[in-house]
Amino acid sequence: MKKGIITVVGQDRVGIIAKVCTYLADHQINILDISQTIVQGFFNMMMIVDIRKIQSFEAVVDDLEKLGKDIGVDIKLQHEDIFNKMHRL
Repeated sequence: MKKGIITVVGQDRVGIIAKVCTYLADHQINILDISQTIVQGFFNMMMIVDIRKIQSFEAVVDDLEKLGKDIGVDIKLQHEDIFNKMHRL
């Protein structure tokens, strides 16, 4: 299975999870695991997603970055293997 890691960070506001999850559902991206927290008004979410069905990884990266700008948060998508290598101690 090809997996991706999505991170969402920014000021908390209504609708962040709904908008991100709607985009994912519309593009056949299944959420495998999700964690979110709010600390002193800052929203932080991390998702592990199944990216096997996407047509273009780069297009989804661009779409999520644009969505993030539209809703006032920073959204990043990385391949799982790259994420793991970047965060290896």
